[in-house]
Amino acid sequence: MEIQREFIKHLENDRLISSIKDPKSLELFLESDIQSAFLLTGNISVIKRYVDLLKQNGRFVFLHLEKIPGISFDKEGLKFIAKYVKPTGIVTTKSSLIQIAKKEGLLTIQRLFLVDTDALKHGLQTSCEIKPDALELMPGLIPEMITKVKAKTDLPIITGGLISNKAHIQAALESGAMAVSTGKPWLWKKPEF
Repeated sequence: MEIQREFIKHLENDRLISSIKDPKSLELFLESDIQSAFLLTGNISVIKRYVDLLKQNGRFVFLHLEKIPGISFDKEGLKFIAKYVKPTGIVTTKSSLIQIAKKEGLLTIQRLFLVDTDALKHGLQTSCEIKPDALELMPGLIPEMITKVKAKTDLPIITGGLISNKAHIQAALESGAMAVSTGKPWLWKKPEF
């Protein structure tokens, strides 16, 4: 898939993904050089406008479905997203949504919370079966776990959550993450490590 290769190329270059959590951050993101965003704000009545704005500016836009009120987490909700809203893809913790989104032609990022060994084991097993386009590990402050997960999968690793300074970003990238997601606009500058 061409769009997937292009997205991965930008991740390798930027090493960051902006997590947009409020409307003001949309403008800050557009002022940055970062090409990819996780959209965690809006609702069913404004989300298309936000996605269109970002895509008109040449950005990759991933909707975090669980954070967008008014959209159902089922086949019809995903069809609506794919056919009407038209983001680049989705971010979700729900493997059933990954499968549906892939059938609808959306890129998919499986969010995996590192709460314990069983959650990690189950998450890796599930991602191996459903094959999302990337895995997002949370929280992003566990470099040792990034290294372990990287050794167990060929999927691109994104990490995020609790990232609050450049040292956190550098540690995650040096541990094997392809990119780091952060909702802190002051960190939306390409790393120079």
